[in-house]
Amino acid sequence: MLIHPEIDPIAFSIGPLHVRWYGLTYLVAFVLFLVLGRIRARQNILRGWKPGDLDDLLLYGILGVVLGGRIGYCLFYKPMYYLTNPFEIFAVWQGGMSFHGGLLGVIFAMWLYARRTDRKLLSVLDFIGPLVPLGLASGRIGNFINAELPGRAADPSLPWAMIFPTVDNIPRHPSQLYQFALEGVLLFIVLWVYALKPRALGRVSGLGLLGYGILRFIAEFFREPDAFLGILSLGMTMGQWLCLPMVAVGAWLLLRSVEARK
Repeated sequence: MLIHPEIDPIAFSIGPLHVRWYGLTYLVAFVLFLVLGRIRARQNILRGWKPGDLDDLLLYGILGVVLGGRIGYCLFYKPMYYLTNPFEIFAVWQGGMSFHGGLLGVIFAMWLYARRTDRKLLSVLDFIGPLVPLGLASGRIGNFINAELPGRAADPSLPWAMIFPTVDNIPRHPSQLYQFALEGVLLFIVLWVYALKPRALGRVSGLGLLGYGILRFIAEFFREPDAFLGILSLGMTMGQWLCLPMVAVGAWLLLRSVEARK
């Protein structure tokens, strides 16, 4: 049985400034976005993309991730709490970010970018789709380092069952690493390879939504539900319920693009 190494969440300090591993994983995600984006731009230069577009895209994306992730968490997970304590919404240092909220924030930010640059929204989403998963993978490493979002109880005989001492002494699934592998690495490989060839408008983003929704839905079976929510109706977690619209929209985009090519 494995034991979580209890890594200090502070990577290093410079005087009174403490740099946390979680913050560094966000930095890694943004760097990966720029590096992969420049490769994607060179592959799609005939479609009007160039490396210089990445700087503005990243700025819009950061705003979408941070604002959408925080607002989404407040609305999806603790609406009544934040309704009665509205100023707590700004207390981001206390934690609380939602991927699904961040996704909606990024889509809105990309819509603004598309309007400003006279592009189609789906064209922008198709371009950035393969750039996102490795950033998600980096974030899951941050979750693992912080021993947050632990997995559900696991059979002690499972070779990779892990005890998180800061949580309890129960062997658990290291679900952060499951999500790192599924929603991060696997989804990146699938999307990157799929996007190497020109695809109909909406197909890459559709596959991204469908793929993430399915893989996150699966990972939720191994992830401990939020204590203040638990298991919801039909035996599903909030994360699984939020994945269903993603799967539906992703499937619709794929089918829509197929019909458009006929």
